[in-house]
Amino acid sequence: MTYKILALTALSSLVFLGCAQTAPDLNGSGNVSGADALSGDTVSIDETGYGNGYNSSSDGFKSLYFDFGKYAISSDMEASMQKNIQVATGTSSKIKIEGNCDEFGTDEYNYALGLKRAKAVKDSLLAQGVASSKMVLVSFGESSPVCQESSDSCYNRNRRVDMRLVR
Repeated sequence: MTYKILALTALSSLVFLGCAQTAPDLNGSGNVSGADALSGDTVSIDETGYGNGYNSSSDGFKSLYFDFGKYAISSDMEASMQKNIQVATGTSSKIKIEGNCDEFGTDEYNYALGLKRAKAVKDSLLAQGVASSKMVLVSFGESSPVCQESSDSCYNRNRRVDMRLVR
């Protein structure tokens, strides 16, 4: 009897230890570079349209939308990315790149995915000559939705990267 209890306790401990989750370390430091500089910045949502009828970015930037679970910039977002490159190269202000997700997945997963989306946009801007020191990344995960309906179109609008000038 004691053997069975001991074996069951050991097995339960292994199961619970195996379920622990941590957010992936995307940049090797565990922190987002420059995030402390954004502590006083507030988030506002502006949904006046650019072609697709929605835009959460401001200051002339266009929101970039992503497929479910993806963080690569798709070919249908190239025109919006080109517009963002023009705005970014034409300003001396810092640019906040905000990664967002839909409500599916754990908080940790969505935070990491939001960072990956923001980093993909940053990498694209870097490739076009925008200085790394001008950009800061932040992930809101699923905590900053532009809509809360239970529909595919709403989920699609929440899977995005917004860009703003840091004032």
